[in-house]
Amino acid sequence: MEAYTIVESVEQTAEGVNYKEPKSGRSIVVDLSSSVVKALKTHRARQADMLLALLTDGWMRHLEGLDLPRIRFHDLRHTHETQLLAAGVHPKIASERLGHSTIGITLDLYSHVMPGMQANAAAQIDDMISRAAVEKGDGKG
Repeated sequence: MEAYTIVESVEQTAEGVNYKEPKSGRSIVVDLSSSVVKALKTHRARQADMLLALLTDGWMRHLEGLDLPRIRFHDLRHTHETQLLAAGVHPKIASERLGHSTIGITLDLYSHVMPGMQANAAAQIDDMISRAAVEKGDGKG
């Protein structure tokens, strides 16, 4: 048995899906058997796959007639992350935008897009040393 906290309920209305707090006005703790938890997780994964397939189909239809490469909708996520890192956005910020649980996941997956970071760091250090030397008068000549 596993305890789960229910913090909202869902209802289908003519306007769409509506999320609201439970009727009691407070969260509810319930025990669920491992088989129910497993079934719910399987169902959630299936729903996610179906949603991604719908988004991908819509995305591919959107690309029809455009002179753009055919990439999966999910690939936009990777493109976004790669562009953030290539633009010098701090990996922690990029990690948060993707919802990774740790910055390590982001760095493990995307460090290959940052090959110039060592050279960039050395250039920045050199620039700081040069500015410090000028401020002290050592760089005047």
